[in-house]
Amino acid sequence: MKIRAERLEDLKEICAVNIAAFEQENEAILVDRLRGIDNTLSFVAEKPEQIVGHIFFSPVTLDGKCPEELMILGLAPLAVLPQYQRRGIGTLLVKHSLEKCTDLGCKAVVVLGSPAYYSRFGFISAKEKGLKCEYQVPDDVFMVLELQNGSLDGCHGTVKYRLEFQECA
Repeated sequence: MKIRAERLEDLKEICAVNIAAFEQENEAILVDRLRGIDNTLSFVAEKPEQIVGHIFFSPVTLDGKCPEELMILGLAPLAVLPQYQRRGIGTLLVKHSLEKCTDLGCKAVVVLGSPAYYSRFGFISAKEKGLKCEYQVPDDVFMVLELQNGSLDGCHGTVKYRLEFQECA
């Protein structure tokens, strides 16, 4: 399994992976709308001649207080073709991409997802760091991972996703 940055020729397959994984087009449309915005990251899991997984990150903002201008990214979506799920492909995508987020200068990543899944990568409830989600979701499913220890010290407020998320809901 190879994890790599997406390429232009991958876009159709990435769309198909997201549609198959989520059984709807919303996530695929979201990725297409966000692609090309500064500080987005997109990676694929590739078997020979086939893309089987995809992960995407886009910038979020913090409406509140933070001691310095921090780059925070939102992880969404993470998709693996149904027939390849539960084989560690999502884990490979997350681990690889978090390293790349750090290389980009990102200090923290937020995600709306399963605490049982994302906690294995070090994600904790964002509430513990003084952050809340702009959407009405349970505290345990809105999580954050500091890529640099202490980067969120003194921060608090509401994390806001790009308008494209609302448009594709």
